[in-house]
Amino acid sequence: MAHYAYLDDNNIVTQVIVGRDEDDLVEGVTDWEVYYAAKRCSYNTYGGQHILGGTPFRKNYPGIGYTYDLERDAFIPPQPYASWVLNEDTCLWEAPIPYPNDGVMYVWDEAAGSWVKGQAE
Repeated sequence: MAHYAYLDDNNIVTQVIVGRDEDDLVEGVTDWEVYYAAKRCSYNTYGGQHILGGTPFRKNYPGIGYTYDLERDAFIPPQPYASWVLNEDTCLWEAPIPYPNDGVMYVWDEAAGSWVKGQAE
């Protein structure tokens, strides 16, 4: 089954549905994106990689609130913090400081501009 993201007038995802694959024949339908008034997306695509080794599609599987970027042909999640920057290759937001790799749980503190030990609230 194919997945499709419905977009509002600002290219914000409002709903994601499961629909027909392109090879499913329905008389008179030649373009499923036009038929559904939505953009096709891949459940198995994250950060520009297909998690099962297939071909990635539109950088990320979208959720409600994601933006579809026509120039990048990509779904981009909402920016989690003002200081985070968009990775152009993955179309994911990245903290200005990499997440520590020491086995401890951290949360981002925007005011401090750093990762702090603790649990998410």
